[in-house]
This record gives sequence, structure tokens and C-alpha cells, in this order.
Amino acid sequence: MTLPSWQNEGFGGKIRAALWLETEVGLGNTFTKTQLRAAFPNVAQIDRRLRDLRDYGWQIHTSRDDASLNQDEQRYAHRGAEVWIPGQVKTPQHKNSLTAQQRTKVMQADDFLCRTCGIGAGESYDDSIDQAQLNVTRRPVRLTDGTIGHQLVTECKRCRSGGSGTDVDLGELLAMVEALGPLECKVLAGWIKADRRSRSALEKLWGNYRGLPEESRRAVEQALTSGQQ
Repeated sequence: MTLPSWQNEGFGGKIRAALWLETEVGLGNTFTKTQLRAAFPNVAQIDRRLRDLRDYGWQIHTSRDDASLNQDEQRYAHRGAEVWIPGQVKTPQHKNSLTAQQRTKVMQADDFLCRTCGIGAGESYDDSIDQAQLNVTRRPVRLTDGTIGHQLVTECKRCRSGGSGTDVDLGELLAMVEALGPLECKVLAGWIKADRRSRSALEKLWGNYRGLPEESRRAVEQALTSGQQ
């Protein structure tokens, strides 16, 4: 189906911005505010009209959503409702912008920790002197009915940039939980309650063994063999 022209001034700014993304930018590609404003020199507040698309399922990422983007860059990440077709646009799906109160509420629920790597705001990473910066991002989750929902989660800038933990299939996870035995359920419930995984003595022993020189590893193997006799 041929799309209408984004240059048709009979459309409002929101519709023209959507068509511009589709025909000039392309899904997955980046653009700058300068390019956007140059394309619509006579449209007042074109930046706001572009942001309005997020209420209809369009995903336009900024450096806050994707750390690989520069401050002035945005990425066209997902096409939403076909706003140029009469009758296609109904109730907005959700507001993309969060208030400070909403952001704080999410971070409180996540204990002010990155839910991917566990680092806290202002803490230094083990491999560098860089301090963690936390933000709230929308993570796609495949729900049990097969639809994709976007749920809020706290994540540090490094994990967001690396794309860690972005694929979530809730139905698959729930099926794995249901397949656990009673003892495994008890252990997992303990980790969830403490929001921390405690390594067993055997796991700690394995970790120490893995770092031993060959001669010491052999001594551990001999001790294990003797214990089995």
C-alpha cells in the first residue's frame, strides 16, 4: 500500500511526522532534531507533534532510552497506529513521558538498583571508576496471551546500552517455575524474598576450585576421591 506524502500540508503535524518517519527515516534508523525541524520549517512545535505519536504506540528512542545515541539523536524504533488513516486512531495507548513521581515510584519498587546487574546509583563498577547512573526504561515483555506489553524497570546506563535482559517471555518463565520441584521452589522463593541469590557451600567450593593452579586442583581431586572411598 502506497503511503500518503508526508509533504501534504493538508495533514496535521502529527500525521506528517509519522509519514516522514516511515518514508524518509526508516524503521531502526536515527535522525536528529535539526533534520526534523529542517523537514518541517513551517510547522510549529514539530518536536511536540512527534512526541504525540508515542501515545499511539510509536516508539522513538532518545539517549535516555538508548545510551548508544548521542544527546541530539533519536531512533525510530517501532511503528504504531496508522494515524493517517481516518478511524484508525482511537484512545492513546500510553504516555511515554514519566513524571518525577512515577519515576521515583518505579525506582523505589526496584530498591534503587539496576534490575539487570544489581548496581546502585553512584556506585562504581568493579572494572572501572565510572559511577552508575540509573534511569527508568520500558522493557518489552511477552505476556501469557502472546501480546507484547511494555513494563517499567530500573536499569543502569551501561546495561541499557548493552541491551542486557531485554527479551522477556513471561509465559516461558512461569512454565519453568511450575516445573520446579518442592526443594527448588523453596530455594527460589528464598532468593526472591531476599532479592538476592545466596550461593551454596558447594557452589563457593566450585568457584574457588576453578581458580586454583593445576597442582592444587590435583590435590582437591585426590581429596575428593579419598572421600568417596
